Amino acid sequence: MELSSVQQPPALNQHRQEQEQDDEAAESFSRSLVKMHDKEQETGRNRYYMILLGINYMCLFVGSVSSSLLSKFYFNHKGGSRWVSTWVQCAGFPLLLFPIYLFKICTHRKPFTGFTPKILCLSIFIGFFLGINNLLFSWGNSYLPVSTNSLVLSTQLAFTLITSVIIVKQKITFPNLNCVILLTVSSVLLALGSSHDKPRGLTKGKYFIGFFSTVGAGLLFALYLPIMEKIYRKVYCYAMVVEMQLVMEMAATALATVGMAADGGFSEMKTESMKVFDLGAKAYWLTVGFNVVTWQLCFMGTAGMVFLTTSLTGGVCMTALMEINVLGGVLVYGDHFGGLKAVSTSLCLWGFCSYIYGIYIKTKEEENQIDSSNSREKMSIDHQPHQFMELAEIVTHNS
Repeated sequence: MELSSVQQPPALNQHRQEQEQDDEAAESFSRSLVKMHDKEQETGRNRYYMILLGINYMCLFVGSVSSSLLSKFYFNHKGGSRWVSTWVQCAGFPLLLFPIYLFKICTHRKPFTGFTPKILCLSIFIGFFLGINNLLFSWGNSYLPVSTNSLVLSTQLAFTLITSVIIVKQKITFPNLNCVILLTVSSVLLALGSSHDKPRGLTKGKYFIGFFSTVGAGLLFALYLPIMEKIYRKVYCYAMVVEMQLVMEMAATALATVGMAADGGFSEMKTESMKVFDLGAKAYWLTVGFNVVTWQLCFMGTAGMVFLTTSLTGGVCMTALMEINVLGGVLVYGDHFGGLKAVSTSLCLWGFCSYIYGIYIKTKEEENQIDSSNSREKMSIDHQPHQFMELAEIVTHNS
Protein backbone atom coordinates (compact mmCIF):
# COMPACT_ATOMS: atom_id res chain seq x y z
CA MET A 1 0.00 0.00 0.00
CA GLU A 2 1.28 3.45 -0.91
CA LEU A 3 2.15 5.92 1.86
CA SER A 4 -0.16 8.59 0.41
CA SER A 5 -3.09 6.30 0.69
CA VAL A 6 -2.61 5.76 4.41
CA GLN A 7 -5.41 7.49 6.32
CA GLN A 8 -4.19 10.23 8.65
CA PRO A 9 -5.18 10.05 12.33
CA PRO A 10 -8.20 12.29 13.20
CA ALA A 11 -6.23 14.13 15.88
CA LEU A 12 -3.54 15.12 13.38
CA ASN A 13 -6.13 16.42 10.87
CA GLN A 14 -7.82 18.45 13.58
CA HIS A 15 -4.50 19.92 14.66
CA ARG A 16 -3.69 20.95 11.09
CA GLN A 17 -7.11 22.58 10.67
CA GLU A 18 -6.66 24.51 13.88
CA GLN A 19 -3.18 25.57 12.76
CA GLU A 20 -4.55 26.78 9.41
CA GLN A 21 -7.32 28.72 11.19
CA ASP A 22 -4.77 30.32 13.50
CA ASP A 23 -2.60 31.30 10.54
CA GLU A 24 -5.58 32.82 8.75
CA ALA A 25 -6.60 34.73 11.88
CA ALA A 26 -3.06 36.03 12.37
CA GLU A 27 -2.85 37.10 8.73
CA SER A 28 -6.24 38.83 8.95
CA PHE A 29 -5.20 40.58 12.14
CA SER A 30 -1.93 41.69 10.50
CA ARG A 31 -3.81 43.10 7.50
CA SER A 32 -6.15 44.95 9.85
CA LEU A 33 -3.20 46.49 11.71
CA VAL A 34 -1.58 47.59 8.43
CA LYS A 35 -4.87 49.06 7.21
CA MET A 36 -5.39 50.93 10.50
CA HIS A 37 -1.82 52.22 10.39
CA ASP A 38 -2.21 53.42 6.80
CA LYS A 39 -5.50 55.12 7.66
CA GLU A 40 -3.99 56.87 10.69
CA GLN A 41 -0.98 57.93 8.61
CA GLU A 42 -3.21 59.30 5.86
CA THR A 43 -5.32 61.20 8.42
CA GLY A 44 -2.17 62.73 9.92
CA ARG A 45 -0.86 63.77 6.53
CA ASN A 46 -4.16 65.36 5.57
CA ARG A 47 -4.12 67.23 8.89
CA TYR A 48 -0.65 68.62 8.17
CA TYR A 49 -1.78 69.58 4.68
CA MET A 50 -4.78 71.48 6.09
CA ILE A 51 -2.53 73.27 8.61
CA LEU A 52 -0.26 74.50 5.83
CA LEU A 53 -3.28 75.48 3.73
CA GLY A 54 -4.76 77.41 6.66
CA ILE A 55 -1.49 79.28 7.27
CA ASN A 56 -1.36 80.36 3.63
CA TYR A 57 -4.96 81.52 3.60
CA MET A 58 -4.40 83.54 6.77
CA CYS A 59 -1.40 85.19 5.09
CA LEU A 60 -3.62 85.98 2.10
CA PHE A 61 -6.43 87.26 4.32
CA VAL A 62 -4.29 89.52 6.51
CA GLY A 63 -2.08 90.67 3.65
CA SER A 64 -4.92 91.48 1.23
CA VAL A 65 -7.06 93.47 3.66
CA SER A 66 -4.17 95.27 5.37
CA SER A 67 -2.31 96.18 2.18
CA SER A 68 -5.46 97.58 0.59
CA LEU A 69 -6.26 99.76 3.60
CA LEU A 70 -2.65 100.90 4.07
CA SER A 71 -2.28 101.80 0.39
CA LYS A 72 -5.40 103.94 0.60
CA PHE A 73 -4.12 105.46 3.86
CA TYR A 74 -0.95 106.50 2.03
CA PHE A 75 -2.88 108.31 -0.71
CA ASN A 76 -5.47 109.80 1.68
CA HIS A 77 -2.73 111.60 3.61
CA LYS A 78 -1.29 113.27 0.53
CA GLY A 79 1.13 110.57 -0.51
CA GLY A 80 1.02 110.66 -4.28
CA SER A 81 3.90 108.68 -5.78
CA ARG A 82 2.62 105.72 -7.74
CA TRP A 83 6.17 104.42 -8.11
CA VAL A 84 6.51 104.34 -4.31
CA SER A 85 3.22 102.46 -4.08
CA THR A 86 4.49 100.05 -6.74
CA TRP A 87 7.86 99.59 -5.07
CA VAL A 88 6.49 98.67 -1.63
CA GLN A 89 4.45 95.83 -3.14
CA CYS A 90 7.59 93.83 -3.90
CA ALA A 91 10.44 95.40 -1.89
CA GLY A 92 9.80 93.11 1.07
CA PHE A 93 11.33 90.08 -0.65
CA PRO A 94 14.14 89.81 1.99
CA LEU A 95 11.42 88.76 4.45
CA LEU A 96 11.10 85.50 2.52
CA LEU A 97 14.61 84.58 3.66
CA PHE A 98 13.19 83.83 7.14
CA PRO A 99 10.96 80.91 6.06
CA ILE A 100 13.68 79.68 3.69
CA TYR A 101 16.20 79.66 6.56
CA LEU A 102 13.62 78.01 8.84
CA PHE A 103 13.06 75.24 6.30
CA LYS A 104 16.81 74.67 6.17
CA ILE A 105 17.05 74.30 9.96
CA CYS A 106 13.98 72.09 10.39
CA THR A 107 14.35 69.83 7.37
CA HIS A 108 18.09 70.04 6.50
CA ARG A 109 17.20 70.81 2.88
CA LYS A 110 19.65 73.06 1.07
CA PRO A 111 17.94 76.20 -0.28
CA PHE A 112 17.36 76.38 -4.05
CA THR A 113 17.86 72.64 -4.46
CA GLY A 114 16.27 71.59 -7.73
CA PHE A 115 16.44 75.04 -9.32
CA THR A 116 17.13 74.74 -13.04
CA PRO A 117 18.01 77.49 -15.54
CA LYS A 118 14.49 77.14 -16.97
CA ILE A 119 12.82 77.67 -13.60
CA LEU A 120 15.13 80.61 -12.86
CA CYS A 121 14.32 82.30 -16.19
CA LEU A 122 10.59 81.69 -15.71
CA SER A 123 10.72 83.19 -12.22
CA ILE A 124 12.51 86.32 -13.47
CA PHE A 125 10.11 86.76 -16.41
CA ILE A 126 7.02 86.36 -14.22
CA GLY A 127 8.58 88.78 -11.74
CA PHE A 128 8.71 91.49 -14.42
CA PHE A 129 5.13 90.58 -15.30
CA LEU A 130 4.12 91.14 -11.65
CA GLY A 131 5.97 94.46 -11.61
CA ILE A 132 3.74 95.77 -14.43
CA ASN A 133 0.68 94.44 -12.61
CA ASN A 134 1.77 96.26 -9.43
CA LEU A 135 2.10 99.55 -11.32
CA LEU A 136 -1.41 99.24 -12.77
CA PHE A 137 -2.78 98.45 -9.32
CA SER A 138 -1.07 101.54 -7.88
CA TRP A 139 -2.64 103.76 -10.54
CA GLY A 140 -6.07 102.38 -9.73
CA ASN A 141 -5.60 102.61 -5.98
CA SER A 142 -4.46 106.25 -6.18
CA TYR A 143 -7.70 107.35 -7.84
CA LEU A 144 -10.41 105.03 -6.55
CA PRO A 145 -11.92 104.40 -3.10
CA VAL A 146 -11.10 101.13 -1.37
CA SER A 147 -14.56 99.73 -2.05
CA THR A 148 -14.31 100.29 -5.80
CA ASN A 149 -10.69 99.23 -5.95
CA SER A 150 -11.75 95.83 -4.66
CA LEU A 151 -12.64 95.15 -8.29
CA VAL A 152 -9.05 93.94 -8.59
CA LEU A 153 -10.19 90.91 -6.58
CA SER A 154 -13.38 90.28 -8.52
CA THR A 155 -13.42 91.24 -12.19
CA GLN A 156 -10.52 88.90 -12.84
CA LEU A 157 -12.47 85.84 -11.70
CA ALA A 158 -14.35 85.20 -14.95
CA PHE A 159 -11.10 85.65 -16.88
CA THR A 160 -9.36 83.29 -14.43
CA LEU A 161 -11.91 80.59 -15.23
CA ILE A 162 -11.35 81.05 -18.97
CA THR A 163 -7.55 81.03 -18.74
CA SER A 164 -7.66 78.05 -16.34
CA VAL A 165 -9.71 76.08 -18.85
CA ILE A 166 -7.23 76.93 -21.63
CA ILE A 167 -3.93 76.64 -19.74
CA VAL A 168 -4.48 73.98 -17.06
CA LYS A 169 -7.61 72.22 -18.46
CA GLN A 170 -9.80 73.25 -15.53
CA LYS A 171 -13.16 71.43 -15.66
CA ILE A 172 -16.23 73.67 -15.66
CA THR A 173 -18.78 72.46 -13.13
CA PHE A 174 -22.02 73.98 -11.91
CA PRO A 175 -20.57 75.12 -8.52
CA ASN A 176 -17.57 76.96 -9.99
CA LEU A 177 -19.57 78.44 -12.89
CA ASN A 178 -22.29 79.58 -10.49
CA CYS A 179 -19.63 81.10 -8.22
CA VAL A 180 -17.96 82.99 -11.08
CA ILE A 181 -21.27 84.41 -12.31
CA LEU A 182 -22.40 85.52 -8.84
CA LEU A 183 -19.06 87.10 -7.94
CA THR A 184 -18.84 88.90 -11.30
CA VAL A 185 -22.35 90.33 -10.87
CA SER A 186 -21.37 91.24 -7.33
CA SER A 187 -18.36 93.23 -8.60
CA VAL A 188 -20.48 95.08 -11.16
CA LEU A 189 -22.98 96.09 -8.47
CA LEU A 190 -20.11 97.16 -6.26
CA ALA A 191 -18.76 99.42 -9.00
CA LEU A 192 -22.20 100.95 -9.54
CA GLY A 193 -22.68 101.45 -5.82
CA SER A 194 -19.29 103.17 -5.51
CA SER A 195 -19.67 105.64 -8.36
CA HIS A 196 -20.33 108.51 -5.95
CA ASP A 197 -17.37 107.61 -3.70
CA LYS A 198 -14.92 109.60 -5.84
CA PRO A 199 -12.44 111.62 -3.77
CA ARG A 200 -12.81 115.38 -3.89
CA GLY A 201 -11.07 117.08 -6.76
CA LEU A 202 -10.87 113.91 -8.83
CA THR A 203 -11.84 114.52 -12.44
CA LYS A 204 -14.01 112.16 -14.41
CA GLY A 205 -11.07 111.37 -16.71
CA LYS A 206 -8.79 110.36 -13.84
CA TYR A 207 -11.60 108.29 -12.32
CA PHE A 208 -11.91 106.27 -15.51
CA ILE A 209 -8.11 105.91 -15.71
CA GLY A 210 -8.10 104.50 -12.21
CA PHE A 211 -11.05 102.23 -12.96
CA PHE A 212 -9.56 100.69 -16.10
CA SER A 213 -6.11 100.44 -14.50
CA THR A 214 -7.68 98.38 -11.72
CA VAL A 215 -9.52 96.16 -14.17
CA GLY A 216 -6.31 95.74 -16.22
CA ALA A 217 -4.40 94.72 -13.10
CA GLY A 218 -7.10 92.19 -12.30
CA LEU A 219 -6.95 90.68 -15.78
CA LEU A 220 -3.16 90.39 -15.70
CA PHE A 221 -3.33 88.73 -12.31
CA ALA A 222 -5.95 86.33 -13.66
CA LEU A 223 -3.46 85.29 -16.32
CA TYR A 224 -0.72 84.95 -13.72
CA LEU A 225 -2.68 82.47 -11.56
CA PRO A 226 -3.13 79.59 -14.06
CA ILE A 227 0.39 80.09 -15.43
CA MET A 228 1.77 79.58 -11.94
CA GLU A 229 -0.47 76.56 -11.39
CA LYS A 230 0.95 74.96 -14.54
CA ILE A 231 4.50 75.64 -13.32
CA TYR A 232 3.76 74.40 -9.79
CA ARG A 233 2.51 71.07 -11.18
CA LYS A 234 6.17 70.33 -11.88
CA VAL A 235 7.24 71.56 -8.42
CA TYR A 236 6.22 69.18 -5.60
CA CYS A 237 8.04 71.20 -2.95
CA TYR A 238 6.59 74.05 -0.90
CA ALA A 239 10.05 75.34 0.02
CA MET A 240 10.80 75.68 -3.68
CA VAL A 241 7.60 77.73 -4.10
CA VAL A 242 8.89 80.20 -1.50
CA GLU A 243 12.26 80.33 -3.24
CA MET A 244 10.63 80.98 -6.63
CA GLN A 245 8.57 83.73 -5.00
CA LEU A 246 11.78 85.31 -3.71
CA VAL A 247 13.26 85.42 -7.22
CA MET A 248 10.03 86.82 -8.70
CA GLU A 249 9.79 89.57 -6.09
CA MET A 250 13.45 90.47 -6.67
CA ALA A 251 12.76 90.90 -10.42
CA ALA A 252 9.65 92.99 -9.73
CA THR A 253 11.64 95.13 -7.27
CA ALA A 254 14.36 95.67 -9.87
CA LEU A 255 11.74 96.91 -12.37
CA ALA A 256 10.16 99.23 -9.80
CA THR A 257 13.58 100.51 -8.69
CA VAL A 258 14.54 101.40 -12.26
CA GLY A 259 11.23 103.23 -12.67
CA MET A 260 11.70 105.11 -9.40
CA ALA A 261 15.27 106.09 -10.26
CA ALA A 262 14.26 107.31 -13.74
CA ASP A 263 11.26 109.24 -12.43
CA GLY A 264 12.91 110.65 -9.29
CA GLY A 265 10.99 108.40 -6.97
CA PHE A 266 13.66 108.08 -4.28
CA SER A 267 14.06 111.83 -3.86
CA GLU A 268 10.27 112.05 -3.95
CA MET A 269 10.07 109.65 -1.01
CA LYS A 270 12.31 111.90 1.06
CA THR A 271 10.32 115.01 0.09
CA GLU A 272 7.01 113.29 0.80
CA SER A 273 8.09 112.12 4.22
CA MET A 274 9.30 115.56 5.34
CA LYS A 275 7.03 118.06 3.56
CA VAL A 276 4.03 116.37 1.94
CA PHE A 277 2.70 113.58 4.18
CA ASP A 278 0.41 115.41 6.59
CA LEU A 279 1.02 113.03 9.54
CA GLY A 280 4.78 113.56 9.63
CA ALA A 281 7.90 111.65 8.63
CA LYS A 282 7.60 108.98 11.33
CA ALA A 283 4.05 108.05 10.30
CA TYR A 284 5.15 108.07 6.65
CA TRP A 285 7.95 105.54 7.13
CA LEU A 286 5.76 103.37 9.37
CA THR A 287 3.11 103.34 6.64
CA VAL A 288 5.68 102.38 4.01
CA GLY A 289 7.21 99.69 6.26
CA PHE A 290 3.92 98.03 7.17
CA ASN A 291 2.88 98.17 3.53
CA VAL A 292 6.03 96.27 2.57
CA VAL A 293 5.25 93.53 5.11
CA THR A 294 1.55 93.16 4.29
CA TRP A 295 2.14 92.94 0.54
CA GLN A 296 4.60 90.09 1.05
CA LEU A 297 2.00 88.26 3.15
CA CYS A 298 -0.55 88.76 0.37
CA PHE A 299 1.63 87.49 -2.47
CA MET A 300 3.09 84.59 -0.49
CA GLY A 301 -0.40 83.53 0.60
CA THR A 302 -1.56 83.65 -3.01
CA ALA A 303 1.37 81.52 -4.20
CA GLY A 304 0.75 78.98 -1.45
CA MET A 305 -2.97 78.73 -2.24
CA VAL A 306 -2.27 78.11 -5.93
CA PHE A 307 0.36 75.46 -5.12
CA LEU A 308 -1.77 73.63 -2.54
CA THR A 309 -5.09 73.90 -4.41
CA THR A 310 -5.75 75.37 -7.88
CA SER A 311 -5.56 78.77 -9.55
CA LEU A 312 -9.37 79.00 -9.62
CA THR A 313 -9.64 78.24 -5.90
CA GLY A 314 -7.00 80.89 -5.20
CA GLY A 315 -8.94 83.41 -7.30
CA VAL A 316 -12.20 82.59 -5.55
CA CYS A 317 -10.62 82.98 -2.10
CA MET A 318 -9.15 86.35 -3.10
CA THR A 319 -12.52 87.50 -4.45
CA ALA A 320 -14.27 86.45 -1.26
CA LEU A 321 -11.98 88.89 0.58
CA MET A 322 -13.49 91.69 -1.52
CA GLU A 323 -16.36 92.12 0.91
CA ILE A 324 -13.93 92.36 3.83
CA ASN A 325 -12.16 95.15 1.94
CA VAL A 326 -15.53 96.85 1.43
CA LEU A 327 -16.34 96.64 5.13
CA GLY A 328 -12.85 97.83 5.96
CA GLY A 329 -13.30 100.86 3.69
CA VAL A 330 -16.64 101.63 5.34
CA LEU A 331 -15.34 101.25 8.91
CA VAL A 332 -11.93 102.89 8.51
CA TYR A 333 -12.47 105.54 5.83
CA GLY A 334 -16.22 106.13 6.00
CA ASP A 335 -16.99 104.90 2.47
CA HIS A 336 -20.69 104.89 1.70
CA PHE A 337 -22.45 101.53 2.16
CA GLY A 338 -25.76 101.57 0.34
CA GLY A 339 -28.27 99.08 -0.97
CA LEU A 340 -26.23 98.03 -4.01
CA LYS A 341 -23.24 97.21 -1.84
CA ALA A 342 -25.46 95.19 0.49
CA VAL A 343 -26.79 93.17 -2.45
CA SER A 344 -23.22 92.81 -3.75
CA THR A 345 -22.09 91.43 -0.40
CA SER A 346 -24.95 88.91 -0.34
CA LEU A 347 -24.17 87.69 -3.86
CA CYS A 348 -20.49 87.37 -3.00
CA LEU A 349 -21.23 85.26 0.09
CA TRP A 350 -23.69 83.15 -1.91
CA GLY A 351 -21.15 82.50 -4.64
CA PHE A 352 -18.33 81.68 -2.21
CA CYS A 353 -20.50 79.30 -0.17
CA SER A 354 -21.63 77.62 -3.41
CA TYR A 355 -18.02 77.03 -4.41
CA ILE A 356 -17.03 75.68 -0.98
CA TYR A 357 -20.01 73.31 -1.02
CA GLY A 358 -18.97 72.08 -4.46
CA ILE A 359 -15.46 71.36 -3.15
CA TYR A 360 -16.97 69.50 -0.18
CA ILE A 361 -19.12 67.28 -2.40
CA LYS A 362 -16.20 66.56 -4.73
CA THR A 363 -13.97 65.67 -1.76
CA LYS A 364 -16.55 63.25 -0.35
CA GLU A 365 -16.89 61.56 -3.75
CA GLU A 366 -13.12 61.18 -4.02
CA GLU A 367 -12.94 59.70 -0.51
CA ASN A 368 -15.58 57.12 -1.42
CA GLN A 369 -13.67 56.21 -4.55
CA ILE A 370 -10.44 55.85 -2.55
CA ASP A 371 -12.10 53.56 -0.01
CA SER A 372 -13.65 51.34 -2.71
CA SER A 373 -10.58 50.82 -4.88
CA ASN A 374 -6.87 50.56 -4.09
CA SER A 375 -5.97 51.39 -7.67
CA ARG A 376 -8.00 54.57 -7.55
CA GLU A 377 -6.30 55.45 -4.29
CA LYS A 378 -2.92 55.17 -5.96
CA MET A 379 -4.08 57.37 -8.86
CA SER A 380 -5.37 59.99 -6.45
CA ILE A 381 -2.09 60.03 -4.54
CA ASP A 382 -0.10 60.31 -7.76
CA HIS A 383 -2.33 63.19 -8.92
CA GLN A 384 -2.00 65.17 -5.69
CA PRO A 385 1.21 63.98 -4.03
CA HIS A 386 1.57 66.94 -1.70
CA GLN A 387 -1.80 66.23 -0.02
CA PHE A 388 -0.65 62.90 1.42
CA MET A 389 2.69 63.78 2.99
CA GLU A 390 3.99 64.74 6.39
CA LEU A 391 4.43 68.46 6.98
CA ALA A 392 8.20 68.24 6.47
CA GLU A 393 7.65 66.30 3.25
CA ILE A 394 5.16 68.87 1.96
CA VAL A 395 7.79 71.54 2.53
CA THR A 396 10.81 69.72 1.12
CA HIS A 397 9.77 66.68 -0.92
CA ASN A 398 10.71 66.87 -4.58
CA SER A 399 9.49 63.90 -6.60
